Amino acid sequence: MATLHMPGAFRDSLAQWARTGYPNECCGLLIGERDHDDGIVRRVTQAANLNVERARDRYLLDPQDFIAADEAARAQGMEVLGVWHTHPDHPALPSEADREAAWPNWSYVILEVSCDGVLDLRAWRLNEAQAFDEEAIQS
Repeated sequence: MATLHMPGAFRDSLAQWARTGYPNECCGLLIGERDHDDGIVRRVTQAANLNVERARDRYLLDPQDFIAADEAARAQGMEVLGVWHTHPDHPALPSEADREAAWPNWSYVILEVSCDGVLDLRAWRLNEAQAFDEEAIQS
């Protein structure tokens, strides 16, 4: 099983952004390095959700935010490892919309968030068969 190494401080940042964005989905990028099949997160970013019509249950990561984060990562010898986003009032499980938008071998961190705060945080990776495998998350 692949592992996503993400320090607790980054998980705390995602949780804060998730609480602030609730009841809408919010999103951003995971920046870092790959070590064989594992991802090592060195930075997390927040991005605008451009899906204003269905912001409660869909996200559309601003391409300008992606380009800026990708360029900054490359300048520092890193890469975009994947995307994080929230599922307001729904489990931290990938939806069909998530699967259709996913890129193979990227990490997808999903946070289940409610009015009570973040209830769950899980990581997923799309495999070659176009299905998600769960990734372990370690500090």
